[in-house]
Amino acid sequence: MSAIFLVRHGQASFGSDEYDRLSPLGLSQASTLGHALAAAEVRPALVVAGSLRRQADTAAAMIEGAGWEREGRIDPAWNEFDHIALATATGHPDDPGAFQDALEVGMRAWANGDTHGPETFDGFQTRTRLALQRVLAASPSGSAVVVSSAGVISWLTASLLGGSVDLWIRINRVCVNTGVTKFVHGSRGLSMVSFNEHGHLTRSAVTYR
Repeated sequence: MSAIFLVRHGQASFGSDEYDRLSPLGLSQASTLGHALAAAEVRPALVVAGSLRRQADTAAAMIEGAGWEREGRIDPAWNEFDHIALATATGHPDDPGAFQDALEVGMRAWANGDTHGPETFDGFQTRTRLALQRVLAASPSGSAVVVSSAGVISWLTASLLGGSVDLWIRINRVCVNTGVTKFVHGSRGLSMVSFNEHGHLTRSAVTYR
């Protein structure tokens, strides 16, 4: 049986001109997660991250914190969809709550085909499904750690549970920075063991954006 740990990136720089850069807290969250994974005796055969800076930097800090003697691979198929474009299609909300509300409106419109961007919703589904299949093929009997984003992780989770776009949006809403979702793959196929686990974080270090 193989295990895949899907990690949401650390806190990015919401509200700044460089959103894709991890905040100091985001770097700390990633390092703390690395220590926690090592303490839990997670020794991945493969570490993969999307090509976005916040994802790759989370992977690097996590690897360093865990003391794993390997470098992470980069696979752009794990990148987030263009959530900024969806959230700002009708304005420029700078409050986190207002941004989330606008994002959910945009996500639903995108999934329904009412909004078009650099990627279709069908294309997003296909690339994330294939990304997961590549990780499964590369680690058939070991574990893998993947650093991605809330939209990707929540979509794969909702899909695995046979859920709808509505479930995807509700799951996406509660994703914690460096939260860990665990899938296992065995003779009965792919199953989810846990979602958004973040016990490695103190209460004050829990962030959602």
